[in-house]
Amino acid sequence: MSFIARPGLLRCGLAAPLRTAPRAVASRIPALRRGVQTNPISEKQQYELLNQQRMNRPNSPHLEIYQPQLTWYLSGLHRITGVALGGLFYVGALAYCLHPLYPAIDSTHLINLVHDLPTWVKVTGKTLIAFPLSFHSFNGLRHLMWDTGKGE
Repeated sequence: MSFIARPGLLRCGLAAPLRTAPRAVASRIPALRRGVQTNPISEKQQYELLNQQRMNRPNSPHLEIYQPQLTWYLSGLHRITGVALGGLFYVGALAYCLHPLYPAIDSTHLINLVHDLPTWVKVTGKTLIAFPLSFHSFNGLRHLMWDTGKGE
């Protein structure tokens, strides 16, 4: 079988008969010969070689070379509001789970506590909860629209 395979055929698996070719035929095919020799080195030498190779690598561009865009800020704020709202809901759920241990955490007690607060505290608190929730919701819809390919 005097068939010379190209390296691309070997990678694609199209030269299957060559894998089972006799050793004499395989030694005459340049693509099947191994041209790389390895020398055993110590672990310290491995790290030195790795660090030397890292010194020759080019640095990838950092964010400082790019001009910031509005979508960057909105994406970051979307993540921050998502984490904050998730944490808020998680703490609220844990508070109700702890009701058997701390009976003061009850809907009636919480409603009376909020009722007795001054109006400016209630408005500020509602705003601090409503703004991140509405921003995260509308920005999530914008992301979903982008995923469909609209509004790019």
